[in-house]
Amino acid sequence: MPRLPAPPLPKVLKPRPKRPGEPTDVGAFPPMEAGLTVVDWIDERTSLSPAVRWMLFRKVPKGINWAYTLGSATMFAFLAQAVTGVFLAMYYRPDASGGAYESVRYITDDAFLGQFVRGMHKWGASVMIILIFLHMARVFFYGAYKYPRELTWVIGVVLLILTLVMGFTGYLLPFDQRAYWATIVGVNINGTGPFVGPYLSDFLRAGPEFGATTLSRFYAIHMLLVPGAIAALIGVHLWLIMKLGISAPPWVKPNPEPELEPEAEV
Repeated sequence: MPRLPAPPLPKVLKPRPKRPGEPTDVGAFPPMEAGLTVVDWIDERTSLSPAVRWMLFRKVPKGINWAYTLGSATMFAFLAQAVTGVFLAMYYRPDASGGAYESVRYITDDAFLGQFVRGMHKWGASVMIILIFLHMARVFFYGAYKYPRELTWVIGVVLLILTLVMGFTGYLLPFDQRAYWATIVGVNINGTGPFVGPYLSDFLRAGPEFGATTLSRFYAIHMLLVPGAIAALIGVHLWLIMKLGISAPPWVKPNPEPELEPEAEV
């Protein structure tokens, strides 16, 4: 089966031509050519470059502005949350008998850069929620949720809900008085929902009463279930965006094709 030719490389990535009289085997590569050599070695065994070029070198419509970067900013905020969360998990203990609170105190007061990493994780959660709301508002007011991007919009709504769930489950983890009572109020509010409300509350509490197992349940949801689902849905979301393209702003009108323009009457 014939293969489609790979998209052309940008000029900056093309190897530098040899100067007249320069030996062909100099033994040392310039940094750019050395990097390209490594990439070529990997690509020869994996054939990844066509997919990477298809993902990176794409046409975009006219009139795009900084509002179109809100989705990427939200994704990078999630990556920052994932990285800082991994470092916090190295010291955190989901122990309701005092170990959770003491581990958070140790991270804040004694661990190297612990207060900085915890601050990034704490305030980064608020930043991510603000960014995802702004991104959804931009998509809505620009009409980018219409055909053929309905599924992209639905996945974005699910990502918004999962982001709120991740913030809610992470609020309990310090296990101080404020986190404890605020989580009880939140779980009780969920229990007032129709049909699935009581079952959802029992699932979050890990039983009929708020106990020690509740903290482990929230920790598992916050660290494993929700981040995994968010990462998977972000992958599908990005694939749909690359497949369907970016919608132009509503105030930019497409140029009519010359062959479709009405002929002038003589």
